[in-house]
Amino acid sequence: MAAIIASCGQSRRGNPKISEGTVEVPGGKIWYRIAGADKKGIPLLTVHGGPGAPHEYMDPLKALSDERPVIFYDQLGCGRSDRPEDTTLWNVPRFVDELDALCNALELKKVHILGQSWGSMLAVEYLLRKQPARVKSLILSGPYLSSPLWSKDQRDWIEELPASLKDTILKYEAEKNYGAPAYQEAVTAFYQLHLCRMDPWPEELLLSMEHMGTAVYEYMWGPSEFTLTGTLREADLTSRLSELSVPVLFTCGEFDEARPETVAYFQSLVPGSQMHVFQGASHSHILEQPNEYNAVIKAFLEKQDSGK
Repeated sequence: MAAIIASCGQSRRGNPKISEGTVEVPGGKIWYRIAGADKKGIPLLTVHGGPGAPHEYMDPLKALSDERPVIFYDQLGCGRSDRPEDTTLWNVPRFVDELDALCNALELKKVHILGQSWGSMLAVEYLLRKQPARVKSLILSGPYLSSPLWSKDQRDWIEELPASLKDTILKYEAEKNYGAPAYQEAVTAFYQLHLCRMDPWPEELLLSMEHMGTAVYEYMWGPSEFTLTGTLREADLTSRLSELSVPVLFTCGEFDEARPETVAYFQSLVPGSQMHVFQGASHSHILEQPNEYNAVIKAFLEKQDSGK
């Protein structure tokens, strides 16, 4: 049974209560925070991307804590959670067990799950492997569900870059010289188009970058969003998406790393699922268009709560 250490504090009058603590999981302790811990609605559990990109960039979702608890946590290896150096911990089954341990420790009898990017794959893996009756719906934002399709999407975006940037990326990838300044500049240019189109980048995203679990990211993923050299390079859940039996909402940005065409394909594989595209936005549409994003998520959750 997971051990839980928690502290609670009441915010100023009228504001949702914040609960914060740690949970023991396979490999160490993970940190969590619950906004709206005193609310009666079905909780929303957020699962961040990366792997290794901690929760801060998902902070706009705390606006939903006026009606329900909104749970944030940092996966092992990043953010405020423990950072063990044992690479055998960086695998999908352990991250699934970690998520299950968190749900058990927080005694979540009913929960909605929102997975962003890699968090989408982790959330789907959790449903497929554990078959948890507690999960009432699933929101997959900028979903990464297939390494082959993710890689193809990034190559398609690279083809649309100015020739100088495209040639630079291809040159240094061929050389496996990922630390070259010119390559890093080209990567940044790509990210400004498809990871986050805000200028400057918001504080929440910068904090996630600052607290990044680089060792986890490079081991499981690779040196950049579009260069897959890690253990996830062949991961693919497309053949199992039809097994999802809870209501599912897909979201993406017009210029998302998860291209709308690919997200629409994922949606077609999940009977009864919905999809929303945020025009002018990218992978960080949660930050780029927080009001519309929260409105879409709120409407979806309320519909599931009412059973209509």
